Amino acid sequence: MHPPSALRGAAALAVAFVACFAVAGAGAWLTSRGLVDWYPALRKPPFNPPDYVFGPVWTALYAMMAVAAWLVWRKAGTGYPLGLFALQLALNLAWTALFFGLRLPGLAFAEILVLWASIAATVVSFWRVSVPAGALLVPYLLWVGFAAVLNLAIWRLNP
Repeated sequence: MHPPSALRGAAALAVAFVACFAVAGAGAWLTSRGLVDWYPALRKPPFNPPDYVFGPVWTALYAMMAVAAWLVWRKAGTGYPLGLFALQLALNLAWTALFFGLRLPGLAFAEILVLWASIAATVVSFWRVSVPAGALLVPYLLWVGFAAVLNLAIWRLNP
């Protein structure tokens, strides 16, 4: 690989990490606002993970998302798969804003269903370009599926 290509690849990987972790940072800020008084006071189902689990899980998921996007960019450049990726990133942040920022678990549940579907579409789209890229998003899809069940349970327990 020639240096300019290597440099472009490194820059693209950096852009993918910046995009993913910018969403992560904005989401963490929104989440922290809800953790002060609102979220701790909610009734939660017995399968709710301890709070300390969320940070490491999301960090790993965002890192895998960034690498997956980079792998797709390397094979296909920009286009439909990365457009879907950007959409699901925006929906990811929107869920956090609805749930923790606006404290609307019912609306957040409806939105997380759309988020899950967009992640599923992104997995399929990525898989067609790069099997490893698609596979890297599967844990994210599963985690958001679990988050949807948790969101629904919290909404139902706190009418």
